[in-house]
Amino acid sequence: MTLQRAPLDRRVGMTIVELLVVVTIVTVLIALLLPAVQSVREQARRLQCANNLRQVGCALHGHLLAKGRFPIGCVEWKASTGGTKRCLAWSAFILPWLEEQIAGDRVNYTIPYDHPANAAAAAAVISTYLCPSAGRTSTLVFGMGGCDYGGVAGERIISPNSPEKGVICTDTSYAIKDIQDGLSKTILIAECAREPWADGQWINGRNLFDQAYALNVKMPFWEDEMRSRHPSGAQALAGDGSVQFVAESTDKRIVAAAMTRAKGESPAAPWTAE
Repeated sequence: MTLQRAPLDRRVGMTIVELLVVVTIVTVLIALLLPAVQSVREQARRLQCANNLRQVGCALHGHLLAKGRFPIGCVEWKASTGGTKRCLAWSAFILPWLEEQIAGDRVNYTIPYDHPANAAAAAAVISTYLCPSAGRTSTLVFGMGGCDYGGVAGERIISPNSPEKGVICTDTSYAIKDIQDGLSKTILIAECAREPWADGQWINGRNLFDQAYALNVKMPFWEDEMRSRHPSGAQALAGDGSVQFVAESTDKRIVAAAMTRAKGESPAAPWTAE
């Protein structure tokens, strides 16, 4: 005798209403999680940026130990391309201490940075000089390796910057004894990481700036300033090698004082070391 199963009157699958409910729940969960994921990614990028600056700090101190002074910010500054002035940057002179000896050996330091004979060397991309949060469309700027960190030549917030009041300056180098505010209270290098920045090339001696505005504010495109794409501030390298995150809310007078080597303009900046 053959037994036959009665057909099961049971639906397989989901109704449209049930599907819509599931899609809605998934969408809400994604909306809740996305900001957290983005925050974690930015924290990782900011840590990498800080690590870049720490390596730059080690290289600056390597130069200091070998030469007795921090590097000149720009040798034979010039306002534009062409001409016979070399306009070579601090970031080119510290390459041997940045574990970039091969890149440094390719540079001809006796001729201008934009001389055709330096074109191949200048096109090298030095990853330590690139902030992962900068949002660059290219690692090259006019065919030369980009740099998201600029030498601090002083400030124009409190008073004119002539002569230059910083440490990484034009045609002048400084020793520790010249930094009267103390190394930990003086910014040598800071982010200048928002495009467009035509001078943002590691070989270009115009890779310097003096601060005139608050951090990360809108400004004329030709102004080189401490700025970044990190939320709420920018990172800076102090003379003792520590990396500081300077908040956008920091008083401009405190920022100005930190960008000079002279003594006693204002109290130490209330920033937090990374």
